[in-house]
Amino acid sequence: MRLPYIAADPSLANPDDQAVVEAVKQRRGGKLIALDRALLHAPPIAGGWNSFLGAIRTKTTLPASVRELAICRVATLNSAWYEWDSHKPILQSTDVLSAEVIEYVKTRARDDKSPPPQGLLDEKHAAVLEYTEAMTVGVVVPEKVFERLKSLFEERHVVELTATVAAYNCVSRFLVALDVGEMAEKYGVDMS
Repeated sequence: MRLPYIAADPSLANPDDQAVVEAVKQRRGGKLIALDRALLHAPPIAGGWNSFLGAIRTKTTLPASVRELAICRVATLNSAWYEWDSHKPILQSTDVLSAEVIEYVKTRARDDKSPPPQGLLDEKHAAVLEYTEAMTVGVVVPEKVFERLKSLFEERHVVELTATVAAYNCVSRFLVALDVGEMAEKYGVDMS
């Protein structure tokens, strides 16, 4: 990482800051991950992050395969390999998408505008992939892409998916900028 990580089990002098540490540890099952140890340089930011990302990960009604497909595609589009390494196993554990699909998500070129190969993804997952790519690469989502998504998902799911893609674009940009997890070297990302 481009900054030193804070201690794995920090004891911060400010009680409010220490409360943030404890809240993050509680959400993580008692242990801080590298991302937390970077964020905790700024405890109020870490606290807000913990609350927001906790809601994205555990309070939406999206099917796990939809959520994790979006997160994994954001990761690959942004070269956020720490995110990829963290979420690929979760996507695999849904047992909805094949190993071939997961590899396609990883290797699909950032500027590839062609539809996925026929039969690779069902209609809903193909729409999620297209929407995620539009939000991440171009930011402005073309009307036909949005209408396709809206025809396949209820409004709550559209909002939850949009929030998930937006949130993980934030996550990926933080991870890559600070090289959390030292992924640049592992994946050959040019940081020069």
